[in-house]
Amino acid sequence: MRGSHVVARVGAVLRAVAAAEPDGASTTDLGKRAGLARPTAHRLLTSLAAEHLVARDSKSGRWSLGPELYLLGVGAAYRYDVTDQAREVVIRLARETGESAFFSARRGDETVCVLAEEGSFPLRSHVLQVGIRFPLGVASAGLAILSHLADRDIDEFFGRVRPEAAWGPGHAETPIRARIERTRLDGYAVNPALIVDGSWGIGAAVFDRSGKPAWALSITGVETRFKPQRRPELGVLLLEHAHQLSGRIQA
Repeated sequence: MRGSHVVARVGAVLRAVAAAEPDGASTTDLGKRAGLARPTAHRLLTSLAAEHLVARDSKSGRWSLGPELYLLGVGAAYRYDVTDQAREVVIRLARETGESAFFSARRGDETVCVLAEEGSFPLRSHVLQVGIRFPLGVASAGLAILSHLADRDIDEFFGRVRPEAAWGPGHAETPIRARIERTRLDGYAVNPALIVDGSWGIGAAVFDRSGKPAWALSITGVETRFKPQRRPELGVLLLEHAHQLSGRIQA
């Protein structure tokens, strides 16, 4: 149990460092993000740095991901990486809508943005960026994935995770479940400026070979670009692209 506890803490620290990219973060900030006391966070970060899994800027003292993680990622990409299949779809979404387009992957109870493409419209919401993590149910990508899980899996998720603790009452279980029902009716998920005022998002799930929602396509933009008459049009377009990408991945 002690070894498992250490591994869990290391995982929490690495995820905190990843969430701080590209600017990095201080030991204190990373400790808070990982739910650890500063001395514990510093001890773990120092050990990870010795293995080149994290790196520390000598001037600012901020921590970032280390080069060894890149090499490990290259090895894992052969089995898990589908970004090459998704890139052309994401670029086309941004071109056709004018909005910023994204591809996110499910990792346990979270989504991680792995691809981003800016649209032509000059005003952007800046909610998503590559590497950012959200709990399932938060942001349109995570809501789309959560909505396509079995009811039992959704119940178990809310037994483990309380998104409102970090993201406010709009992300409590009751309002998220209401948005799940709406998503299941429409097929696509809508984030009505719940993370940043004036910033809307629409997401659609992408399915793996077993038919599980493992990824999501999404677009974000300012509220004036997501008026009621345009949302269904954007949602249908997202669903078409998500269906196409699911077919590519499953082939």
